[in-house]
Amino acid sequence: MTAAAMAADASYDPVLSKLVTSLKEAESLSSEQELHFLQNLLESKEINALVNVHSKVAKVCKDNKCAPLMSSSIQVALDVLEHLSQRCHISPICKEMFYLLQRPHVQSLLATHDAIAQKDFYPHLPDIPIEVDEDEETVKIVQLVKSNEPLGATIKTDEETGKIIIARIMHGGAADRSGLIHVGDEVIEVNGINVEGKTPNDVLTILQNSEGTITFKLVPSDGKGGQRESKIRVRAHFDYNPENDPYIPCKEAGLGFIRGEILHIVGQDDGYWWQARKECERTSRAGLIPSRALQERRIIYERTQKETNGDTKSSCASICSTPPPSPDSSNTITCRGPKTKKIMYNLDENDDFDRELIATYEEVSKLYPRPGVYRPIVLIGAPGVGRNELKRRLVARDPEKYRSPVPYTTRAMRPGEIPGREYLFVTRDRMETDVSAGKFIESGEYKGHLYGTAAESVKAIVNSGHVCVLSPHYQAIKSLRTPQLKPFIIHIRTPPFNRLKATREANRARSTFDDLNSRGFTDEEFNEMIHSDERINFLYGHFFDEEIVNDNLATALEQLLVCVERAESEPLWAPSSWVQ
Repeated sequence: MTAAAMAADASYDPVLSKLVTSLKEAESLSSEQELHFLQNLLESKEINALVNVHSKVAKVCKDNKCAPLMSSSIQVALDVLEHLSQRCHISPICKEMFYLLQRPHVQSLLATHDAIAQKDFYPHLPDIPIEVDEDEETVKIVQLVKSNEPLGATIKTDEETGKIIIARIMHGGAADRSGLIHVGDEVIEVNGINVEGKTPNDVLTILQNSEGTITFKLVPSDGKGGQRESKIRVRAHFDYNPENDPYIPCKEAGLGFIRGEILHIVGQDDGYWWQARKECERTSRAGLIPSRALQERRIIYERTQKETNGDTKSSCASICSTPPPSPDSSNTITCRGPKTKKIMYNLDENDDFDRELIATYEEVSKLYPRPGVYRPIVLIGAPGVGRNELKRRLVARDPEKYRSPVPYTTRAMRPGEIPGREYLFVTRDRMETDVSAGKFIESGEYKGHLYGTAAESVKAIVNSGHVCVLSPHYQAIKSLRTPQLKPFIIHIRTPPFNRLKATREANRARSTFDDLNSRGFTDEEFNEMIHSDERINFLYGHFFDEEIVNDNLATALEQLLVCVERAESEPLWAPSSWVQ
């Protein structure tokens, strides 16, 4: 199509038509191939359609015919979802709105609205370079008012030049909010004191002795000064106290946290020290935390040191340090293997494998509940702690809602048993084949017979719209914690020794270490239960969504019901791979 034809066609933008016409004048400046490519691009219907849309949107915005009320509607929608999640059980309208706002089409519409409101459709052109005399050094003067809040910047000595430079700007800190101090800026003076030849500690001493306004004389860095916060959230799998970390660049800038807390990683520019703030403290200044790579190296080093020093005891001892015995117990907790119990152990159980897993941070996102699809409730705990009894009471409360999968076994059917009610009876050859094929989330052998729970049994309950309740051996976490099942895992914990013994004796609890359940627990069994609880917490504590201390069955059941209700109705943090 010629330029004249484009000008005559109303669907083509007149500016593009003029550009095509002007190409004839540039034939001597560029190659024929480049001109031909550019002409085809300008004449394409797709480009003209985009330019027309852009022009109309720009004109509407310029004439203020439909000025946006806000430019953050997608964030407002997320805040509304948070509020609605607490009220879905009250009003059907709230429930309908809750699921409507989660639809991808609605969220895409809101995101498009924000893009237009923020005028993201305008082309972003680079700044015009300013010619500066190379012999003249640019210097900027920055003044900050000193308060109880740290300045939010760290400094270091440049290894090549020996000069003091800004090493890090903490997101949300005073230096960051000023917008005037950037990473890489060279520090020349602080409050009129020349810092040439001084160390970072000398500069910090000057800052500590300063009162009121602090004046910096800086040479701007060549890099861009802007910092963009990332949107990554992680769940911490370890405790961290910067006061006890001798290697942190600045203890005052550190952020302490405990295992299980959700952290917003706002900066990962440094390979060793990330910047983060707690998700529950969104307005606070970011702090330094060890990066995943640094923390992994520390854990590996600690394990290597233990092995080098000969700390290679049994797997139980190396997994979890033995807790001191209770005051009223004369039996020291040992690392002997457990007695024979009526519990299914995975055939390929291996604590050493789990001990070698390095748990640092896990990226998480909010997992919103879906109508008619319930997350499996998984109760994990030490043998004898009462998780099976809690499961039985929960299912008995509403058998139409809560279901447990029927286990498989290779033993013969006993009088009064009905296939599919107590057990699903199969041959040993078939079960061994299915176990090898990975069809069981847990399996084990007891008195010469195989027992196990099939993954398909769990999926069938979930797909039928019921809440699947499980109380497997803790090794089953590896098979259950998948994006397909999205389980809500609760650790049923033991109370302290005295409380554990008193409550079990008061309720005349029968020992699960005895086949006939004909006697109570011994002190040694109570100690083994506590030790197993600590061992499970050490190995898998970072996988648990909740903890319930079972020192009273009625109270523990009420707490369990609250947890189940949360899993059904509230958006909760879960691995990001489950949400994508």
